[in-house]
Amino acid sequence: MPFQKIPDKDIEYALIAFDKKGVERKDDPEGGVFSRTLIEKIRKEQPSHVFLFSHGWKGDVPSAIDQYNRWIGAMWEREADRKAMGADFRPLFIGLHWPSQPWGEESLDEKLSFGTADAPAIDAIREAAVEHFGGGDDVRRPLEVIFHAFEEDPAARVLPDDVIAAYQELAQAIGFSAGSGTAPDEDGAPLDPQAAVRAERLASGAASFGIFDRLKSGILAGLRQTSFWLMKHRARTVGEQGMHAFVAEVQRVSKARVHLMGHSFGCIVMSSVLGGPDANQALPRPVDSAALVQGALSLWSFADKLPTSDNPGYFRPVVIRKSVNGPIVTTQSIKDTAVGMAYPAAVGLVGEVDFGPEAPLPVFGGVGTWGIQGTTVAEAFDMMDENGVYHFKPGRIYNLNGTAFISGHSDISGPQVAHMLWQAALPAATGQQV
Repeated sequence: MPFQKIPDKDIEYALIAFDKKGVERKDDPEGGVFSRTLIEKIRKEQPSHVFLFSHGWKGDVPSAIDQYNRWIGAMWEREADRKAMGADFRPLFIGLHWPSQPWGEESLDEKLSFGTADAPAIDAIREAAVEHFGGGDDVRRPLEVIFHAFEEDPAARVLPDDVIAAYQELAQAIGFSAGSGTAPDEDGAPLDPQAAVRAERLASGAASFGIFDRLKSGILAGLRQTSFWLMKHRARTVGEQGMHAFVAEVQRVSKARVHLMGHSFGCIVMSSVLGGPDANQALPRPVDSAALVQGALSLWSFADKLPTSDNPGYFRPVVIRKSVNGPIVTTQSIKDTAVGMAYPAAVGLVGEVDFGPEAPLPVFGGVGTWGIQGTTVAEAFDMMDENGVYHFKPGRIYNLNGTAFISGHSDISGPQVAHMLWQAALPAATGQQV
């Protein structure tokens, strides 16, 4: 991807794009992969800071560009924050695009006749599902069984045996591994399409009134669980492989201070960049800050010990190795129902979550609701306004309650979030001199 100019701003950013298999696309204007062009630019120009961003569940390149325009644009408008970075501040901003739209989250309005189950609509949805899960006969065969049952009874709450078997066949075809370990794509309940129907119905809090509602609470509800697994697997793959290698190369060719920011599933990407393959390979040197904004990854990902076993969280080595010189900052908002309700329903098959102040921490829940838990280096307080001073300390994790400023899962381009990102990146936060 070429560099992207933010409308009405005197700043641009680079855009690196990956395909569904986690391989960087060969779309450099001069041929090859664009990351090589960026590495040469960094080697030649030696920026003082490199800011790397990853979106969450957004489907296409225009959606990613829209998000980065807003996020980076909101940061650039903070002139006082920019000046605080020092007289020699020469930043390079980089956005990452990766196909990350969970099945059922895409707009289906044009494919559905609301309240009816006509064949053209079902055919279009089925073909979209086949493509989403990778195509091929091993994927198409079980999906045809599932969709045929959906046509027969869209709102069924008890799944026939052949549908349950078809879900198992689909899981095998895509390599579904939830319930088998601590990695982001292994964490979660084992495949249970019947439980998924119940969890989605409870999470929605309402009965079905049309096809769109039945996609989530009816016979297709199990596709949400398998699709969320697929997105977490893809996020881990992109982060541990392509982007970890890219950041490592940035550090080898420059002395730039590196700052990571992920949103939603993008928090898995950035945590995986820090951890490297199997969370066991450190970068050449620590990065200088990491922000996990409304994270769609487990609250126990960095824990000393999981609530269900003596195993540590998958990204615990990031804390032990001190992979971040400055702070790791997370945000939470009770108004983010995507992480608060849809995430545990799809990952843990839990439809009812107790958010009360005295409620115990859940086994399945997202960082965007609960913060990073299970570690002694984490602390919590409220997000400040755009003039607040955080006094972040190196090596600490900060869970910020952003409910006052974040009204939904993607409402993260306000000045308060932008200011927080600058505060995390301040040289004082990393123990370095301006």
